[in-house]
Amino acid sequence: MSQSKISKIETGKVTPSLVDVDLILRALATPPELIAHVTALARIANTEWQDARALRRKGLDKKQVELATLEQSSTELRYFLPTMVTGLLATPEYIRASLASFPGDHSKAIAKKLERQTVLYEAAKRFTFILTEQACRWPLLPSQAMAVQLDRLASVSRLPNVQLGVIPMAGHMPWAPLNVFTVYDASLATVEVSTGALVFRDPRDVQEYLNEFRIFEGYALWGDAARDQLNEWAGRFRGISRDL
Repeated sequence: MSQSKISKIETGKVTPSLVDVDLILRALATPPELIAHVTALARIANTEWQDARALRRKGLDKKQVELATLEQSSTELRYFLPTMVTGLLATPEYIRASLASFPGDHSKAIAKKLERQTVLYEAAKRFTFILTEQACRWPLLPSQAMAVQLDRLASVSRLPNVQLGVIPMAGHMPWAPLNVFTVYDASLATVEVSTGALVFRDPRDVQEYLNEFRIFEGYALWGDAARDQLNEWAGRFRGISRDL
């Protein structure tokens, strides 16, 4: 580790990662009980909690600006979506419905979400999306509108810099998903829960989510197989519309 980095850590200009802390503590032959204590503090320092209620008070459009900044500063982006379609892939109707349960005027947030979708067409970036069958088929919209949303997924999957996989509820999958998460390059991971989001910057934490993502990649259908599955689900929604 360079002297300049040590100096920046000492003066508080740089937050040390867990790897940095581990190297320093071992170089100083620190007692095991102190290693455990300081490592726990380092993990807290490298983890950020974003409270959903606080975000709503500030305005949901502010969160969209933050996400757009992350997307612009990243080259390889991975999204695991076990529950819903993410804003980058959503139709205007789906975006509007996803915000309907929150009070207030969301026109700015909706506009920002749609504006963010232009990043998908930047050829220098690579996007990988994995959606479970639940995420694709959860009926957030009336049946015909859900069919259009699935058409949108199939369309985006044809972009040259986008890989879109779907995981049908079939076969044996011994690993079960817990949360929505996104990994930006290999430097930051965000994990969404109903009350907010966790932001992990420590390389070890980010690597854990990369490893989990690779497991789900193995369960997913890709390319034409994914589009065939999306078309089948869209057809079911259109069948429901005709029946009604």
